[in-house]
Amino acid sequence: MKRIRAWAWRLGGLFSRFRGESELVREFESHLQMHIDDNLRAGMTPDEARRDALIRSGGLEPAKEAYRDRRSVPLIENLLRDARFAIRQLRQNPGFTMTAILMLALGLCASVAIFAFVDAALFKPLPYRDPGRLAGVFESSPAWPQNNLSYPNYLDWKRLNRVFSSFDVWQRTRLTLNTTAGAESGQGARVTDGFFRTLGVSPALGRDFRPGEDLLSAPRTVLLSYGAWQKRYGGRPDVLGKTVTLDGNSNTIIGVLPREFHFAPAEPVEFWTALHATGSCDLRRSCHSLWGVARLANGVSVQAALANVKSIAKQLEKQYPENRDMGAAVATLSDTIVGDIRPILLLLLAGAVLLLWIASVNVASLLLVRAESRKREIAVRSALGASSGRLLSQFVAEGLVLVTAGSALGLAAAYSVAGMLARLIPADAFASMSYLHELGLNTRVLAFAGIISLLAAVLFSLTPAVHLSISGWRAGLADGSRGSAGNTWRRLGSKLIVVELATAVVLLVGAGLLGKSLHHLLRVKIGFEADRLATLQVAVPRSTYTNDVQTVAVARQIVNRIASLAGVKSIGISTDVPVTGWGDTTWLRIAGRPWHGEHDDTPERDVSSDYFTTLGAKLLRGRYFNEAEDSSKRRVAIINSAFAQQRFPGEDPIGKQLLRVSVPSDPIQIVGIVEDIKEGGLDTTNRPAMYVPFNQNPAHYFNLVVRTSQAEQALLLTLATTIRQIDPGIVTSGATTMSGVIHDSQSAYLHRASAWLVASFAALALLLGVIGLYGVVAYSVSRRTREIGVRMALGAERSSVYRLILREAARLTILGIAIGVATALAATTLMRGMLFGVRSWDISTFAAVAVVLAGAALLASYVPARRAASVNPVDALRMEYSG
Repeated sequence: MKRIRAWAWRLGGLFSRFRGESELVREFESHLQMHIDDNLRAGMTPDEARRDALIRSGGLEPAKEAYRDRRSVPLIENLLRDARFAIRQLRQNPGFTMTAILMLALGLCASVAIFAFVDAALFKPLPYRDPGRLAGVFESSPAWPQNNLSYPNYLDWKRLNRVFSSFDVWQRTRLTLNTTAGAESGQGARVTDGFFRTLGVSPALGRDFRPGEDLLSAPRTVLLSYGAWQKRYGGRPDVLGKTVTLDGNSNTIIGVLPREFHFAPAEPVEFWTALHATGSCDLRRSCHSLWGVARLANGVSVQAALANVKSIAKQLEKQYPENRDMGAAVATLSDTIVGDIRPILLLLLAGAVLLLWIASVNVASLLLVRAESRKREIAVRSALGASSGRLLSQFVAEGLVLVTAGSALGLAAAYSVAGMLARLIPADAFASMSYLHELGLNTRVLAFAGIISLLAAVLFSLTPAVHLSISGWRAGLADGSRGSAGNTWRRLGSKLIVVELATAVVLLVGAGLLGKSLHHLLRVKIGFEADRLATLQVAVPRSTYTNDVQTVAVARQIVNRIASLAGVKSIGISTDVPVTGWGDTTWLRIAGRPWHGEHDDTPERDVSSDYFTTLGAKLLRGRYFNEAEDSSKRRVAIINSAFAQQRFPGEDPIGKQLLRVSVPSDPIQIVGIVEDIKEGGLDTTNRPAMYVPFNQNPAHYFNLVVRTSQAEQALLLTLATTIRQIDPGIVTSGATTMSGVIHDSQSAYLHRASAWLVASFAALALLLGVIGLYGVVAYSVSRRTREIGVRMALGAERSSVYRLILREAARLTILGIAIGVATALAATTLMRGMLFGVRSWDISTFAAVAVVLAGAALLASYVPARRAASVNPVDALRMEYSG
């Protein structure tokens, strides 16, 4: 306790320094006067009395030092004193100070902003109980490594497994919400009754689903998301017990989920309803439409769980023909949620850290130059008695001041940049990345920034101190020290520049490869004409249009009404639009061929007769559908080129028949072949696909594609208004252009964001590297002014001076490029999965980077070389002699 009080007293002395100093002076003068009075009474003269009193007391300054040591913490007080001195020194050199602070802030801003995304996606705990025990559970097939589950298989897996303490399924769905203002589109999800208990989430208001509440016979109930509760019900607590009509069914609201809850794979979701499995698809073992989530039992690993469900899948495969070739897959829920974003985020973080490294090296170089310029000052202070520790303390204080200012500016910029990057994410993509909604400078991000700042402080403090200690604190007083110090700096600075240039090469190569990938991606053959094409989602109410005849009739009415609008050239219907994903699949086999239960899942689209002509797709053989082909006519299909090449190699598919394996149906005759339309993501390979007439298999949810003769944006609002005039109960949503669909697709956005961000890092790295090279060459010229003057006085041509300076710069540049290329060859192999249409060792990219960097380096070196060649020998020798 005494030690605590003593330290508290010492720390308190730091904040009462001036008051303590004045009290010390008064007390010392009082004691001194007492000694003087005693000496006067002893018969001394006034001068002798004062001199003797001062000798006995030891003097004012030693007394002050002893008092300070007892009254405060000398280390902290010296550091504060050094900090004040460092601030004064830095203010006298505003150019150096601002450059160093801005470079550090730039590097820290980039790394912290990207780390905020990495933290939100990869490190931030999911808002569930013990999230590390949660896993995504899937079926698998040769074509789909992570496939949906069928409801009967889910029930069997849940009953037979020995590795899950709980196991539930969910399905994202579009809903039609009936309100007093009319029908609206809403996002929903169907879940089994234990879904939220498996996640470990309890409603913030009301209750969870009860066991058995997901059965078809149970009353319909719904849980609201926190956002839907606030948006649609004003956050009123009396919402419990109220009813909401979803897809024509009355649902009782039983609870509200917590504000922080999100489930990214299903988002955005407003209404969480119980599953209520029906006979249309859910009860068929061959209909795969559900996604599984499970909680691992205590002591069970993901690998053990995978082995168990694989054995169950093999057992069911033997028992049910529909399960032929259907395996199992298990992954942690965090991996399931993040998906393909993880490698991209880590790539961006690596690029940002490399940029930070280059900025730090540049600042360290500036500090070394500054240390060289202060060499005489440091030598004088050392000669006057300053210890190495006191000199080191001065460099530490200066480094801390720079890092503090740079970190504060960098953190403020990082907060703004992170928010700006989040706003650049397309709305649909951002809604599905709910883990980014709380993006910010939380404790983990601040800790990351703190570690960076601490490392920077150590680097910036020790670099000049170690350099000067190696060359000797008092070396600045020696006559020949200037030349030797300059040579020392040239050797050290050149090594730093080589590192900078090599790092810049890595970033430039990465940016070049990603840029090429984006170029190839945006120019991939999509099989249709995206310009002047608008699209709109339509939901026809099941309660009004109860059968296929009514659904087909209202779809025809919608098509005819929109076709009559000014500027509309043609209109088509499809259950899914291109580039948005594979959508529904069907299990097919070819009639007349031996079949042994092979499982061939094929994407299926239900399209209208004018769909292909509206898209501008090319018919390779056969014919399109006609409007008369409804459920009363023979079943027909159009296949794509990939289907024909894979299933009918060397044959003419026209006239051949297909059979659905999963659902007994009439044979489907192939009547046409179209060129491959990019149905999946832009970076995916075209898969075999089948198109069937919408009139033979109508759906209540479908998409319109409208070809216009004018700007398609002007037509979007008119489309929705026209459809509402037909029936106010019809819901429309997602009005956009096909160009917008392609531009905002996940594959395009991820490639574009990666390319632009890494390109930005690379451009800044190139700039910083070139500035660093310029600094080294310019400093070398300034230190060799006398040498250059002597050379020119002895008859050296200006061209030889140019060669002398440029040769040194070329040596550093070539070495940096060589090391950078070798490093980039190794680094880019790690990003092969993120490239599209380009190899990781693309020779043209490496060559272009080398040429660009060499050209920039030559340009940066030319200015100091020109200055050196313009030196007047007489002035150079006079300046050297006077210095």
